[in-house]
Amino acid sequence: MDTQLESFDVCLVGAGPIGIELAVNLQAAGASYVHLEAKQLGHTISWFPRQARFFSSPERIAIAGVPLVTVDQAKASREEYLAYLQGVVQQFALPIRTYERVSEISKIRDPEGYQFHISTARGAGPRNYRVKKVILAIGDMHHARQLRHPGMDVVPGSDLPHVSHYFDEPLPYFGQELLVVGGKNSAIEAALRCYRAGAKVTLCHREPQISSSIKYWLKPEIDWLVENGAIQHFPAHVPVEIAPDRVRLAPVDSENVPDLTPERQREIAADFVLLLIGYVMDSQLFRSIGVELYGPGDTPRLDPATMQTNVPGFYVAGTASAGTQLSYRLFIENCHAHVVRILRHLTGKDPSHINPLAYARLHEHPIPEES
Repeated sequence: MDTQLESFDVCLVGAGPIGIELAVNLQAAGASYVHLEAKQLGHTISWFPRQARFFSSPERIAIAGVPLVTVDQAKASREEYLAYLQGVVQQFALPIRTYERVSEISKIRDPEGYQFHISTARGAGPRNYRVKKVILAIGDMHHARQLRHPGMDVVPGSDLPHVSHYFDEPLPYFGQELLVVGGKNSAIEAALRCYRAGAKVTLCHREPQISSSIKYWLKPEIDWLVENGAIQHFPAHVPVEIAPDRVRLAPVDSENVPDLTPERQREIAADFVLLLIGYVMDSQLFRSIGVELYGPGDTPRLDPATMQTNVPGFYVAGTASAGTQLSYRLFIENCHAHVVRILRHLTGKDPSHINPLAYARLHEHPIPEES
């Protein structure tokens, strides 16, 4: 069992796009750092649906000054972007310790200036580190949001085997009655793709209409299919009970409270259910070290000029800096600036490998304000 204590100046946690961009620049600056990732690099992107395309153009999500070139000069697919990230890691020979989950971070007092003790879990056994600085670039989509409504616990049947919070590909739903729950990008894209792959699709969501912020090419397509009855649509309706072959829907009021009056409810056939209602950030590491969190999304308190939290030496980068986003304001494209802010604070220098957008958006701070 490997329990040796290793020492570094910086521990970087998370190997998504912004984590990798940080690693490239820490390495270029000659920093003593260790880079940890609980799964494989780009893990969150890896469970996007197959062939899903990014909303942002390639220029906006390219990292570390490396061009992102797509086969058809269009927006990158999930597969293209994962291959791109792998190529960046190989190009810069980044020493990322994948499948090593951080299980605990604690403060220490050390005469040599080390401030944090980090414990990790991995297949071969635990590892331990002492570091002077920590950067969390862990993203904000760790767990599926549970289907529950005001005044109710988790909807009965949400854990049945034919119910999923993740859409991989449409093939399994050919010829099946499929209920898609949600009114934003992931739900609308799944509904369209599954319909075109031969599923009998029903769409429901608690909002009175489909979100106007979905990808611009999806809106007219879903609207046309709904208007023509090809996809059955129940706006302002939510599931209140899921059975093996049916789902009971109830209308909701302006506070999203379902009307459980029997005559107001309706049953629909459903061989499969996709609960595409969003994801939440795991804030455990922030809480364990004493980072102040505020608001319904557990937004970490930080200095936007440096990305340092209220805990000295503890930084956050990427979408994790906004906590669980109830309405998305932070994306890859407006997080490049975080790399500049952190590198300047840690090294006194600008990063040497960065997306040019980092400087164009350096003074933006699209993180929810505390109310």
